[in-house]
Amino acid sequence: MDIDDKAKTELEAAAFRRLLEHLRQRTDVQNIDLMNLAGFCRNCLSNWFEDAAKERGMPVSRDEARTMVYGMSYEEWKAKHQSAASETQKAAFAQSHKH
Repeated sequence: MDIDDKAKTELEAAAFRRLLEHLRQRTDVQNIDLMNLAGFCRNCLSNWFEDAAKERGMPVSRDEARTMVYGMSYEEWKAKHQSAASETQKAAFAQSHKH
C-alpha cells in the first residue's frame, strides 16, 4: 500500500467510525459475546479511546469515551439493550480469560 501517513490515518479513522456504527446497530450482540469471540468489547474500545486521549494530554473521561462508542450514555445503553449473561456465556468467558 503506497499512501502517506495522513491518508492512512484518515482511512483508519473512517474504518473505526464504521465499526462504531456497526456496533451501535447490532445491539443484539452483547459485550460478553464480543469478549468471548473476539477478546474485546465496546467497553474495551472506549477504554482504548480514553487511553489514547490521555496519552496526548486530552481530558476525556470514561463516561465521555463510552458515550462516544455507544452513541448514548452507557447507563442508557445498558437499560435499553443489555441482558443478563447466561450461564453458558459466563462459562465461555471464564474459559477464554484464563491466565
